[in-house]
Amino acid sequence: MAKPILFEPVEQHLVPLDGTFKIRKASTSPPDDAPGKQENIKELEETVAKLTRLQGKLYAHDQYSVLLIFQALDAAGKDGTIRSVMSGVNPQGCQVYAFKQPSQAELDHDFLWRVQRAVPERGRIGIWNRSHYEEVLVVRVNPEYLDAQHLPHLPKDLDDLWEERFHSINEAEKHWARNGTVILKFFLHVSQREQRKRFLDRICDPDNNWKFSSSDMRESEKYEKYMDAYEEALRATSKPWAPWYCIPADKKAYMRRVVGEIIVGTLCQLPLQYPIVSKETRLEMEQIRHKLEAEKD
Repeated sequence: MAKPILFEPVEQHLVPLDGTFKIRKASTSPPDDAPGKQENIKELEETVAKLTRLQGKLYAHDQYSVLLIFQALDAAGKDGTIRSVMSGVNPQGCQVYAFKQPSQAELDHDFLWRVQRAVPERGRIGIWNRSHYEEVLVVRVNPEYLDAQHLPHLPKDLDDLWEERFHSINEAEKHWARNGTVILKFFLHVSQREQRKRFLDRICDPDNNWKFSSSDMRESEKYEKYMDAYEEALRATSKPWAPWYCIPADKKAYMRRVVGEIIVGTLCQLPLQYPIVSKETRLEMEQIRHKLEAEKD
């Protein structure tokens, strides 16, 4: 039986794989010795250059795919992080999906159906802005959303439902990893105070008004419930084949640099190489080279 891809997880901000994660001990701010904003920006540029080279090799090798999952509360910086870290990646080798409120067709299937169709093909990097984890986060905090799912069986104790979904998620991700998908999951951990500051910035800036919705504030009132839901989800689903990283998100430059470094540090462990050209093709290329050089002279 094929085993899932296993790699050495990057230690920085790794959610423990033994189920001991405590979210209230996880900082939303960078460590005291973290680089300043300008140094973070400079280091991110160097990391993006490395990622660009690795992505080209991943695309040419065509045996592995990479799935990057981003989860966070509103205004934590998912969009900006994705844009900054992936700025040098060839769009041809990248697939981005934003999973918003499910459609009726999606609600009429199991909760993994809509994401299964978006698993990246070999050679590509897939990016999920929100994901199947909404079903154990937003739905857990707002269990009335279950009414629209028409489930054939709903346990009296909803904790049993979340456990069932954690099991399904772990099995699905192990299946994807067994078939060549490298999975990295990022929880961008923003404090409620910083989140509300960013809400205020959006309200005060006419160009950013469109980013704000009154529902964002309503969900922010449930901050502690979301922290409990995230803690349970990350504890249950941070696995060797699909680790979670809890990234401090109060400082965007630090957050983006760290996310980039984790991605590059993981991809460097894959046995990627460019396809080897056959002897016949090399001879043919040599003949063409001589012809082109003669034409140039």
